[in-house]
Amino acid sequence: MSESAASTPAHAAPGHTVPLAAAVAGYWDAVAASFDDEPDHGLRDARVREAWAARLGRWLPVRGRGGADGLDVLDAGCGTGSLSLLMAASGHRVTGVDLSARMVERAREKFAAAGLAGHFLTGDAAAPPAGAAVFDAVIARHLLWTLPDPPAALRTWCDLLRPGGTLILVEGRWGESATATPYVAGAGALPWGGGVGAEELLGAVRPLVGAARIEELSGEAALWGRAVTDERYALTAVK
Repeated sequence: MSESAASTPAHAAPGHTVPLAAAVAGYWDAVAASFDDEPDHGLRDARVREAWAARLGRWLPVRGRGGADGLDVLDAGCGTGSLSLLMAASGHRVTGVDLSARMVERAREKFAAAGLAGHFLTGDAAAPPAGAAVFDAVIARHLLWTLPDPPAALRTWCDLLRPGGTLILVEGRWGESATATPYVAGAGALPWGGGVGAEELLGAVRPLVGAARIEELSGEAALWGRAVTDERYALTAVK
């Protein structure tokens, strides 16, 4: 990507050993105050916000358990809660999980300011501390590149879905991430540290779900607040 390390498109690095997890949490804690400055992070521009709201409306299931209005949604690696806020504003019940306590604090502040209910947890987004909860949808945006064992995270997220639930992964291959200096010591060994291509991710997800599809997003400047040239896409899959 063209952004600096501080604005790389992710906000947690769950599943690491304790020393690395502490370093990663510290990194994202330190950038939490400026994280929303990126157009696709903070969604402050109405056009960017509306573009993401429209995509979420398309990707999320129409009905939750028993045909009820509103879905139970897990936002894995929720960051400052921008997508969580859009989903809650649409009537969904959102649980957000992030390794960074300061990111979670900012998410809670956004919800309080908007007068919306949301449940936010500080913890491992690859193995969310959600107890016995299950969900109609699990969404993770720009998170897989931070994980030491992405396939394990995919299995966990699918296990958290109700039958017929939807997994939504917004991912890509970041132009500069593969060769950049790791943002914390030890992160250079991450298997998908430069991002993951659509076909590779599709191959990892297909054995876990009933159906999956890819939607190309690189040409959708409204989502990013600018034109981008690297690979970006959404994978949606139904369990």
